[in-house]
Amino acid sequence: MKNGVQKFGKFLSSMVMPNIGAFIAWGLITALFIADGWLPNEGLASIQPYMLTYLLPILIASTGGALIGGERGRVMGAIAIMGCIAGVGGTEGQPMLMGAMVIGPFAGWVIKKFDELMDGHMPTGFEMLINNFSVGIFGMIVAIIGYFLIGPVMTTILNVLSAGVTVLIDHALLPLVAIFVEPAKVLFLNNAINHGIFTPIGSAQAEAAGQSIMYMLEANPGPGLGVLLAYCFMAKDKVTKQSAPGAVIIHFFGGIHEIYFPYILMNPILIVAPIVGNMCSIVFFSLTGCGLKGPSSPGSIIAFLSMAPKDKIVLTIVGVLIAAVVSFVIAAPIIRMMDGKKGSLSEAQGKMNQMKAEAKGNAVSPADTLTDVSGIKKIIFACDAGMGSSAMGATKFRNRIKNVRSDIIVKNTSVDTIPADCDVAVVQTTLAERARKSAPQARLITIGNFLADPSLDAFYEQLAAEKNSADAAQAGAEAAVANAGANNVENAASNKVIDAHGIKLNQTPVSKEEAIRAAGELLVKQGCVDASYVDAMIERERLTTTYMGMGLAIPHGTSEAKGSVKKTGIVLVQYPEGVDFGDEKAQLVFGIAGIGDEHLDLLQKICEALEDEDVMDKMKTTDDVAWILEQLA
Repeated sequence: MKNGVQKFGKFLSSMVMPNIGAFIAWGLITALFIADGWLPNEGLASIQPYMLTYLLPILIASTGGALIGGERGRVMGAIAIMGCIAGVGGTEGQPMLMGAMVIGPFAGWVIKKFDELMDGHMPTGFEMLINNFSVGIFGMIVAIIGYFLIGPVMTTILNVLSAGVTVLIDHALLPLVAIFVEPAKVLFLNNAINHGIFTPIGSAQAEAAGQSIMYMLEANPGPGLGVLLAYCFMAKDKVTKQSAPGAVIIHFFGGIHEIYFPYILMNPILIVAPIVGNMCSIVFFSLTGCGLKGPSSPGSIIAFLSMAPKDKIVLTIVGVLIAAVVSFVIAAPIIRMMDGKKGSLSEAQGKMNQMKAEAKGNAVSPADTLTDVSGIKKIIFACDAGMGSSAMGATKFRNRIKNVRSDIIVKNTSVDTIPADCDVAVVQTTLAERARKSAPQARLITIGNFLADPSLDAFYEQLAAEKNSADAAQAGAEAAVANAGANNVENAASNKVIDAHGIKLNQTPVSKEEAIRAAGELLVKQGCVDASYVDAMIERERLTTTYMGMGLAIPHGTSEAKGSVKKTGIVLVQYPEGVDFGDEKAQLVFGIAGIGDEHLDLLQKICEALEDEDVMDKMKTTDDVAWILEQLA
């Protein structure tokens, strides 16, 4: 049962988190430009209802559709939610945020099932027609379902919930909501509750009264702050005690409440602290008539106060402090008594990550290790949303290595958007499979804790050692060159796989055979092959073309000609106007000679160097030999 709730909550959160910026924009427009806002402006204030009615539901629904059905699901979700909005009267009806969380994934599921049925049965030549019309037709059908069914049902549910909230307020029972809200956060239902329930109800109250206490129930950073401060002062475990201050900053000022979830999971009884703390703050807010003008998203103290009315800012601060103090007072003795008896922070984070992985349907993978750290230029720290823990981890590791490896770029992203130029991806163990799909080219380091993990320590030591080794090697090489003289330098250059003498630029167009012979003769001059290897290159081309596409050809000899190879080498002949290789033109003709199977490694290295299209295009026309050598180094 609990796992099912976790999966459901995390999935709903995945629809909201990528669109937090839109909620912030809507909240700021509300706080700034409504009649009693900071900068009243009737015209600009008119933007707000359109964002609430159309923009936010469309973003949520399209994201939900994409999570299930990919890009086609994204379009389906955007189409379908319009039916819900129209079905409840547009700007006159209830905001369809909860409706978006239902119909978006449903629309994505519909198109996903259609695509599965059509897989392997698509008539040749009709792919585009079927793909476009299927989204249009099924999108229309789901939109009609939204108009007649989902929209009205969601409105009924919200009306019932609104009535229930009114009863709670009238009978001074609203603080009891904290009993539900705080545990729901740890089960990843926070975004669903805040944006699916509290925000629609709050928007109706704010429209009538100018503010709503509903915006304060989930977003209040005080309860979580008290728990984290208790760990700062009371924890005995060194790792936990050192990590807590950083978590305080990210939670309180960054608004990423998820950061304190593992601290609760270490000692589940601690959930009592934020519950009671939030209850006390709700009582205070109710008695003093506090509320926010718009949603505080994310739940940062900065966003929380920016949404408060001018005359209630001090009272709002007091309410947050009450929650923090009460939560701290309850959590501190529990932490002191239970510290070390209920598991470590890394174990709790692993448990939390397991929840997140299960919500995404991912299995746990064993930790990966690196045996070679050479050539690393970009390291990406990736978490589920790319907003909280990975940002903290990247910042800490960047500061850690800047003195020993300032050449390495360290950034953070969502695990699903790791960039293609990432060399090493650092992810939680439970996200390893998603990272492999997102960045198959990257080497993985899997960890349990972004703040303090043995794998990160080992990785740092490897990078530092590699840097020291490289510095020593460079110093040794410089000394050797200085002592050996010009002749030794010339001999050393001759042992390179490719050097300036093996590159010819700006050649006039010739026939394919002439181009291949030119590359072969250059290999002969470089001392890589015997003259007989050139004829073997021509024979190889007759068997099957060595044109690779994108203006690149890699002529080389037949397997029988391996005896003609003296040493491994690469040469490049550039033809800016192109050489005809069948129906295509090759501007770059790489001649290859490899001892044994070394030519396979050479082919891979060339492909890696030319993966960047900008590099490829420039290499076809440049007259800078040094730049080419740098790209192929």
